[in-house]
Amino acid sequence: MPIVRVEMWTGRTQSQKAELARVITDAIVAIAHTTPEATTVIFDDIAKENWAVGGVLASQS
Repeated sequence: MPIVRVEMWTGRTQSQKAELARVITDAIVAIAHTTPEATTVIFDDIAKENWAVGGVLASQS
């Protein structure tokens, strides 16, 4: 049972997440030879103030 975690900043629409889930699932099914029903995609929306790159908070850049 593949589980794919997608961590990204908040702000994506439900439509964007639905499309991502479909495309990711299709890729996992094709490459890992599993089924859509066995594939889980989890979205973690993270606020920019909780994300830092190079020691700088994304909310400050």
